[in-house]
Amino acid sequence: ATHPSDFCVPLAALDAVVEIAGPDGAREVPLTAFHHLPGDHPERETDLRPGELITALRLPPEAASFRGNARYLKVRDRTSYAFAVVSAAAALTLEAGGRIGQARLALGGLALKPWRVAEAEAALAGQAPSAEAFAKAADAALSGARPTGEANAFKIELARRVAIRALTQAAAGTPARIPALPASPFGIV
Repeated sequence: ATHPSDFCVPLAALDAVVEIAGPDGAREVPLTAFHHLPGDHPERETDLRPGELITALRLPPEAASFRGNARYLKVRDRTSYAFAVVSAAAALTLEAGGRIGQARLALGGLALKPWRVAEAEAALAGQAPSAEAFAKAADAALSGARPTGEANAFKIELARRVAIRALTQAAAGTPARIPALPASPFGIV
């Protein structure tokens, strides 16, 4: 199964921190390390220990620098399903000359956790926002992707396209108001 959260994908892109409290006191875990892949302990999906609970999610102050150029996109099977087949959170800072200062890219619907690839982000630093630059970054983000079978092999190309589109829309700027998804209760005025 893939991680179903819409909320965690942009939080991973923006370096969110999970604040946890438990019998041994308080601790913090980067969101990108909070969700576990199966590995040696497939029974552990998160970094929570027995008796612990999440008390807060915190974005670092640097996350505010991305507010002018950020987007989250998701592709669903149909409007009646809430889970993303694939999603992408993209955020950019643009320098005075129009070049990308910093980039953030996280993908959802592909693994047991939101997927963030530093190589894709680094490939965008210093580049002019362009379809070519975004395609190279998407290729870098998915270079190690392998389908688990024929039934989900399409997700790799779909994720590539969604990542490029999210980066393109982020470069265009965050709109003042983003319309609700079709069939969303938030679309009712």
